[in-house]
Amino acid sequence: MTHHVIQFSGGIGSALTAVRVAEQRGTQNMVLLIADTRAEDPDLWRFSDDIARLLGLRLTVVRDGRDPWEVFADQRFLGNDRLAPCTFVLKQKPCRRWMSEHAPPGETIAYVGIEPNDRDRRRIPAIARNWHPWRTEFPLADGPDATKGELLDEVRALGVRPPRLYELGFPHNNCFGSCVRAGQRQWKHLLTTLPERYAHAETKEEELRGLLGDVAILRDRRGGTSRPLPLAELRTRQQTAV
Repeated sequence: MTHHVIQFSGGIGSALTAVRVAEQRGTQNMVLLIADTRAEDPDLWRFSDDIARLLGLRLTVVRDGRDPWEVFADQRFLGNDRLAPCTFVLKQKPCRRWMSEHAPPGETIAYVGIEPNDRDRRRIPAIARNWHPWRTEFPLADGPDATKGELLDEVRALGVRPPRLYELGFPHNNCFGSCVRAGQRQWKHLLTTLPERYAHAETKEEELRGLLGDVAILRDRRGGTSRPLPLAELRTRQQTAV
């Protein structure tokens, strides 16, 4: 018996990956494995439950118990676009622990929701190495190229409302729009569309700056130099420019 474990993020890619696997192999031995980072938009959980209900399954939720800010404080390192320990600690590690306990490598396929475009497909070799010794498959990426809009339309055609972060113009449905891997453009968009979430991130960053010194999620690279760019400073710039 082969276990089919979807590495389910609550995003459009992993959702349609689950649909593809269900269509091709059924749902009898399928698991929707999702990590609770305590930092997600509540609508991510609504969408995830809707997909699980569509497939006749329940989510299998794993958690570390901390949120990204607590991880940064514990590790004394503020994540950024180059290195984000929150991903490993809050997502990869709990999921691998569950896999080790419930999904023997020789009897399991791990499915990852890489979207069908060349940029995302380039990530496949590294992801496969990271999931060793489990076999990995990327059924959505194996299909023809598709835009984000086309993928969202496919979900709508299944009778499921897409996550609201996509509708608000965010490229991913993670971290309530405040992923530390995002660049200045997304943080400015967050400030405009979800100012309360920006304010939360700004407060947490300031707390970490008090603990760690002159650090920031973003960098200011104007004028040929590079220095930390705190969210408070970015907000002031944007408000002054308006």
